[in-house]
Amino acid sequence: MDTVLFIRHAETDLAGRFCGRSDPPVNKRGLGQIEELLEMLRAESMDAVYTSDLSRSLTTAEAIGRAFGLSPIPILELREIGFGEWEGLSWPEVESRDRAYARRWSEAYPDLPAPGGEPFDAFQSRVLMAIDRLIAVPSQRCAAVVTHAGVMRVVLRSLCGLHEQEAWERTRAYCGFFCYQPGRLPCAKRERG
Repeated sequence: MDTVLFIRHAETDLAGRFCGRSDPPVNKRGLGQIEELLEMLRAESMDAVYTSDLSRSLTTAEAIGRAFGLSPIPILELREIGFGEWEGLSWPEVESRDRAYARRWSEAYPDLPAPGGEPFDAFQSRVLMAIDRLIAVPSQRCAAVVTHAGVMRVVLRSLCGLHEQEAWERTRAYCGFFCYQPGRLPCAKRERG
């Protein structure tokens, strides 16, 4: 594969909260973000659309699929990291539950998982294995991968050589995206609106 467009899903009502394995639908603002994204992608040529199986990614991927005449292919390994007991909580809520652990987590990130959450090493490993499989598909020139900010940060750090802070900044926008071309650095920055 020559090019992969990594696309963050549209916004949900859990924006600003820990939302890994939680499965909220895209909200009204998110639907508008999808429309803006489709306008930006209009000039692209895609052979496939892959997606996390969580509804916020599926909704975004289905809209892209309709625009390009493609059926999205869900891939479980493209899910966001699981936040365990922190799912659905805001940072102030996390701190009020256990300030000491929240502080340790913040200082040790990404090496300390949320309570009951997925360890970062396991998350990174599953993401990179999935991406390796996708990149190896020889019959596709360009594919969209609709996924989550954490997955995109793994790609930006591990495959594009970015530092954590820059990867964090580049994945903040819902329906934001970047272009990855295997074997070429850096990853091209393209953002919604």
